Amino acid sequence: MIVVKKNNYLEYKNLKFRCALGKAGIQKKIREGDNITPKGIYKILTIYYRQDRIKKIKCPIKKKIITKKIGWCDDLKSKYYNKQILLPSKLGHEILYRKDNIYDILCVINYNTNPILKGKGSAIFLHVARRKYQKTKGCIALRKNHLIQLLSRIQKNTKIKIC
Repeated sequence: MIVVKKNNYLEYKNLKFRCALGKAGIQKKIREGDNITPKGIYKILTIYYRQDRIKKIKCPIKKKIITKKIGWCDDLKSKYYNKQILLPSKLGHEILYRKDNIYDILCVINYNTNPILKGKGSAIFLHVARRKYQKTKGCIALRKNHLIQLLSRIQKNTKIKIC
């Protein structure tokens, strides 16, 4: 089990990496935009990556290539809330194909996915950290090489415990 702790460290077997968490820390997530990293046990559903920046990811979890046409819906009024959507779109969304590198690799975790409750929070990812591990909007972020190393060691059913 991958363990993410309030002290901004992620541990898995013999690996221990510094990570960035949501601005409001780890706690029970309340609503969209609260900047909370949700406490709980999750699994990685899908790995998205930029093929032009990442050559290969060794991991048994399903992978999808990020293109300029892929976004993630965070629009509370949409039936696509907390799901991948095609761009361009009039719905509120995050663009996954970014100029910076934070979404070069992103792992979708199963927070608020079954069932999806509108307003409970969307786009909770494990992704690449910004410089100096700037706080996130609720995601967990690692250095790119650490994220690649972690993904190369986990199994399809490896869980993430955020505590």
